[in-house]
Amino acid sequence: MTSDSRLSWSRLDIEQRLGFRGARFTNVNSTFCAILAAVCTVCFYTILYVLPTNWFTAMFTQRGMTPFAMVFLAFWSLFILLLKWSKINLQKKTLKIKILPPDLDFVLSPNTVDQILRNINDQIEQPKYFFLFNRIVGALANLKNIGMISDVGDILRSYNEQDIESVETSYSLLNGFLWAIPVLGFIGTVEGLSKAIGIFGNVLANGANTSALTTSLQSVTGGLATAFETTLVALIFALTLHLLATAMKKSEDELLIACSEYCSQNIVAHLRMPNYRNEEQKS
Repeated sequence: MTSDSRLSWSRLDIEQRLGFRGARFTNVNSTFCAILAAVCTVCFYTILYVLPTNWFTAMFTQRGMTPFAMVFLAFWSLFILLLKWSKINLQKKTLKIKILPPDLDFVLSPNTVDQILRNINDQIEQPKYFFLFNRIVGALANLKNIGMISDVGDILRSYNEQDIESVETSYSLLNGFLWAIPVLGFIGTVEGLSKAIGIFGNVLANGANTSALTTSLQSVTGGLATAFETTLVALIFALTLHLLATAMKKSEDELLIACSEYCSQNIVAHLRMPNYRNEEQKS
């Protein structure tokens, strides 16, 4: 099999293809996502400033600096999820690769490890960047060097635990953004309320007449609208991103389960001592 036809992380990983340093497995390059988010935020606000002023444009452009930060973090979170989705799909392609010989009675032992490793190298470039083959190559290397068949299952389980921790860590930044966006909305709410109450308090302090109080109340209600609109946008952003993140995490957990099942069926189930058949015949 030629190098162009092999499954290659360096050629197929979306970050690598765009000239950025790709993160391992399903992790993403946070700097790359931030750059994309900044570009989209600028484009978004450029469009809003070109459009005629209405309630939607005012909600993002006339409510202080808080909406700008929320939009930027929302785009950043969205690109993290999009890149993870692309990387998960790339990882899933490994599950379709067959590494065992067509012989149904094939026995995996220290003597046949090299054959499996050759099959992997013929079909995969840089297997250490894939959940599945990083486990398999590590376990087979241990089997080849030490020859302890009983250790292979434990090694595969150890890799699975490491992969679970890696997946959990990859969501740390995203979880921080999902917490920060609603907080920014509440900050915008407090800011709007403070301005509205401050205006009304100044009018009362100056002993204003009924007409002035009416005008002041109009400013107060406008400030309340500003406050609650900011919270509304933040909650919509947070809810949408949280649902997407939950679906993405579920897909990633299913990928790790599928990798464990693949290892059980194609590695653990074929493990035998070199003299396995001879002992069977003697018995």
